[in-house]
Amino acid sequence: MMTGMTALALGEKLKRKEIGVEEAVEAVFKEIEKREPRLNCFITLDRERALEDAGEKQKAILQGAETGPFFGVPIAVKDNLCTRGLRTTCGSRMLRDFVPAYDAEVIRRIRQAGMILVGKTNMDEFAMGNTTESSYFGPARNPGGEERSCGGSSGGSAGAVASGECFCALGSDTGGSVRQPAAHCGVVGIKPTYGTVSRYGLIAYASSMDQVGTLTKDVADGAALLEVIGGRDPKDATSVERGPLDFRKALGQGAKGLRVGILKDALDAGLQREVEAAVLRTAGELEAAGARLGELSLGITEYAVPAYYTIACGEASSNLERYDGMKYGFRAQAKDLRSTYGETRSQGFGAEVKRRIMLGTYVLSEGFYDAYYLRALKVRRLIRDACVKAFEDYDVLLGPVAPTTAPRLGGGGENVTAGYLADKYTVPANLAGLPAMSLPCGTDGQGLPVGIQLTGNLFREDLMFRAAGALEKWR
Repeated sequence: MMTGMTALALGEKLKRKEIGVEEAVEAVFKEIEKREPRLNCFITLDRERALEDAGEKQKAILQGAETGPFFGVPIAVKDNLCTRGLRTTCGSRMLRDFVPAYDAEVIRRIRQAGMILVGKTNMDEFAMGNTTESSYFGPARNPGGEERSCGGSSGGSAGAVASGECFCALGSDTGGSVRQPAAHCGVVGIKPTYGTVSRYGLIAYASSMDQVGTLTKDVADGAALLEVIGGRDPKDATSVERGPLDFRKALGQGAKGLRVGILKDALDAGLQREVEAAVLRTAGELEAAGARLGELSLGITEYAVPAYYTIACGEASSNLERYDGMKYGFRAQAKDLRSTYGETRSQGFGAEVKRRIMLGTYVLSEGFYDAYYLRALKVRRLIRDACVKAFEDYDVLLGPVAPTTAPRLGGGGENVTAGYLADKYTVPANLAGLPAMSLPCGTDGQGLPVGIQLTGNLFREDLMFRAAGALEKWR
């Protein structure tokens, strides 16, 4: 089936004229039409423009124009990336009718590469959550079991790739929001080093940790897509100049000589048995491929989650202050200006967003800033220092992505803290700005995908891709 192909494989067939671009786009929309009533992975589709773009791309191919590896390939993007003329909701009532006047930088780059945007994917409201259940538009459902979560907050993107509703997708990762849904849906999710990809046009949650990432069917697609969207952008002061990005080059170099550190403190009592087995199995595969294994303990796992949520909520409180019903977005009907502000934010935001805004406002307030927010920043530095020290002895760190496979929808109930603790293996990479990726590694006893996590040093995605490439080849 065409929609089961990788994005690079499709791009090659399009270039050779073995498949037409319109044919590929129609195949995607046929799959969406069949699956969306059950999966709910998309919030907004753009069929008319996608088919129009497909016609233009097909003409270019027939005329022998120079094309890149993804020319004519359909792609989906998370609904917190601004798209000119196409609504961008962030999964929220607050922005349910918001239509940006400009494209995010990553959108500009995928269009420049000739990719065709088919739609905007479902997500937790303002990227706050790990199940997509906080979405105003309802949760995305896992293709591996519709009663299960896709993970979050980029759950719609992961589910769309896993189900064949698109060939690849973009998401955003603030505390694991690309890697965790990738693990739950059985696809590859990559978060690059902070600053590698422009955040211009990415609607902010926690600016010091937000980073655009990729969701793909295999590692080669992820590496190639990262080459497309990565690079310095003068519109984003946090983006960095890294020179030419050639992540695919590392895929064929093998794991021989790589120093792989198994995160011993991540193999704790709360880890599902099949997830732990997947980590240890992966370690064995890397060793068989020539890597040198060792065990280490960062000693900071128990502090990562509270530090992350203190900082992230503080930044969210500031970033979401702009939604007041005056300039754009939802506006409640009220008797005066003060009431309009209050009613707009009360009605426009969901429960999880309001919870994090209130927590963030509290930790930033006078009398509590030093006790909570400043202390969390100090812990963040300790976490970064621990990671830097770990990479003196190892090239890549290996561990789990999440404590369990995909949870049941509605299973969280009122236990908010348990949901936050599910991020404990992913948030250290965001606090330290490190690159990390989730790779599928079999299934559990119920047939649900299991993912493992590789983490690299700052700007050393190449070593991470060496390990990932060796694993895919081994399997």
